[in-house]
Parts: sequence; structure tokens; C-alpha cells
Amino acid sequence: MNYWLIKSEPFKYSWDNLEKDQTTFWDGVRNYQARNNLKAMKKGDYALFYHSNDGKEIVGVAQISKEAYPDPTDKDWVLVDVVPYLKFEKKISLEMLKQHAILKNMALVKQSRLSVCPVTQEEFEIICTLANAKIE
Repeated sequence: MNYWLIKSEPFKYSWDNLEKDQTTFWDGVRNYQARNNLKAMKKGDYALFYHSNDGKEIVGVAQISKEAYPDPTDKDWVLVDVVPYLKFEKKISLEMLKQHAILKNMALVKQSRLSVCPVTQEEFEIICTLANAKIE
């Protein structure tokens, strides 16, 4: 199992949209490193859902439901499908991450423009604990 973080501007596609839709394809990635991260995702992996720009906080956990497949709008890019897994009771702000001894080294903090990035198991577990979230 691998862990990831996916970013979306909430005015474009928010956690609430994902809960309403129950599934979506993750598109719009136009960065090679982020694309490679999408390609590495496996069905069942967890992805922290981060609201970028407005909010700047992790709001829940999505799960990869379909592995990388070609983006129909451009053959050089890929999509994955995600479903909502768990909405956080307590959102985890970027400021909280920056102040935490371990989380301040996350890819989200170090490579802030990367829209899809890996998360270590330790980082994932710490974030879930801070959010009062139980992942089974």
C-alpha cells in the first residue's frame, strides 16, 4: 500500500463534490513528476485530499479506485479514478504541517507546487491521528 496527497482548488472541485459524485477521475495534471506519481498509484491506495489556495488544508482521505489510464484529452497524460473514503472531523492546515517536527518535511511543504505527491506511511498515520480519523 502506498499513500499520496492530491490537491484541488475547492472552487473547481472540492471534497463536497467528491462526496456528492461518489467517484471522479483525477485530471488536469500537467507536470511530469505528478504524472509519474499518478502512474505509480495502485487500486486501494489512500490519498489525502488537500484543498489548495482557498483553505490550504487536508480535509479527508480518498481511495484510488482505478489505476492510471490514458487521458482522453491528451495521450501524454494519465488519469486515475478516486472515491471518497473518509471526511476528516478536524481539518489539517498547511500551518499545522509546517509546525510539526516530522510533517514539515512532507513533499506538500517542500514542493508546494506539485499537485500529486507521495506521502510516507508515518506522515499519513500522523495526519490521521491529528484529524481524529480511524483508517481501517
